[in-house]
Amino acid sequence: MGWVSEEQKQADNRARATTDELRAFIREDWAPRRPTVTGPSPAAAPAAARRAVLSAAYPKQRLVVPAGGLKVRSNDTDYVFRPHTAFAYLTGLGADREPDAVLVLEPLEDGGHEAVLYFRPLADRDSDEFFADARYGEFWVGARPTLEDVELELGLTARHVDGLVDAVAKDAGEVTVRVVRDADHELTARLDAARVANGAAEEGLQESDDALAHEVSLMRLCKDDYEVEQMREAVAATHEGFEAMIAALPDAVGDPRGERWLEGTFGLTARHRGNGVGYDSICAAGDHANTLHWIKNTGEVTAGELVLIDAGVEVDSLYTADITRTLPVDGTYTDAQREVYDAVYAAQQAGIAAVKPGNKFSDVHAAAIRVIAEHLHAWGLLPEGVSVEDSLDKEHGQYHRRWMVHGTSHHLGLDVHDCALATREEYMDAELRPGMVLTVEPGLYFKSDDLKAPERFRGIGVRIEDDVLVTEDGCENLSDAMPRSSEDVEAWVRRVQGR
Repeated sequence: MGWVSEEQKQADNRARATTDELRAFIREDWAPRRPTVTGPSPAAAPAAARRAVLSAAYPKQRLVVPAGGLKVRSNDTDYVFRPHTAFAYLTGLGADREPDAVLVLEPLEDGGHEAVLYFRPLADRDSDEFFADARYGEFWVGARPTLEDVELELGLTARHVDGLVDAVAKDAGEVTVRVVRDADHELTARLDAARVANGAAEEGLQESDDALAHEVSLMRLCKDDYEVEQMREAVAATHEGFEAMIAALPDAVGDPRGERWLEGTFGLTARHRGNGVGYDSICAAGDHANTLHWIKNTGEVTAGELVLIDAGVEVDSLYTADITRTLPVDGTYTDAQREVYDAVYAAQQAGIAAVKPGNKFSDVHAAAIRVIAEHLHAWGLLPEGVSVEDSLDKEHGQYHRRWMVHGTSHHLGLDVHDCALATREEYMDAELRPGMVLTVEPGLYFKSDDLKAPERFRGIGVRIEDDVLVTEDGCENLSDAMPRSSEDVEAWVRRVQGR
């Protein structure tokens, strides 16, 4: 069962079918359900291949990967469900599927594992759940798949979630059982108790479980062909969303919350073309662009200023794009805006050029930040007597970070900041390999009250971000169809707005 808040337990103000006569009447005369699953999902085979890799890493061990449960938003309403990333990766289920489900890789005597999905299947129409359960009932939230549906769709064994705890913990003293703990804290507590009750040592459970979560995170560093295709779809949808915002710029100008007009415009595309946004969109006009995670989006959009938009569509498989463009609101950069923009563009070009097999992940940032430091030095913004090399000194320099405090890249995939459990050695210090997808996103941020910045730059914030796939001999910019140079962006705005 999913976790239920105290408010939900206490709420007793919904109308209910309380008489036996009404219950009987509701159960009568329903047409046969039409099949919703007609064959395997395109995600099934890639997910099975990933499970095989994980299986080989943990022979003879039982691996438990929960989807997580519904989370209360307010009183008796829940947030839209999103399965835990490890669960989505290993099952191929995305969108809002399946709350309370748990993937178990059951070790087989002759080696390997059987993949079993424990979940809450569609209830019969003669059950109270069918019409009376506001959280799970078909009347309220729609029909869920049957056991047979899931087996056909995903190519694994499906069982009712009621049998999960006993199946997982039955021989925990003899078989190592590992759980992805952060996917469902309430379930993890129950499984901890059940494992200990069945002979597992309480000491070391956390460490053992964390190793499993780390391994699944690390596996995601290199994307398979299916994942790359999903990333392409996410980028294409994001491209559409940006063009919708460009078209909406004239409507946003002068609106007291013009930033939210742009945010809502992008959100419409994201929901229409995908599952939604991959993260809260940043629509930062004017000096708001200098707040790196400006997601309030409560400001005006003013002619003559820039608007920095950092947004990505998450497709139904949960893979997301992450793209930033800094647009001139009225279609043309001022001289000062162009000066800053072109510096950031040059830094991004250097960063993208460093994306190739054999280079380290950290080399991308090093290439981009050097160009940033060179421009700041040329503008006279570094302290007197400080050279570019002095500023790049990680022990005693780093003056340039006043105007670009963040890193240049992160991995991208099911999570916008993907593979977060990888260690620094496995992430920042690792060699780039074909199949990795990462962002390249340098920026320059001159706050309006920054007295060290030239007056002409104050209030200007610029970031340019693209999603880049490492290939066998270099890289492919997946979002290259979205213009980036200052001249091309100006032409893009004119074309989309029909002028």
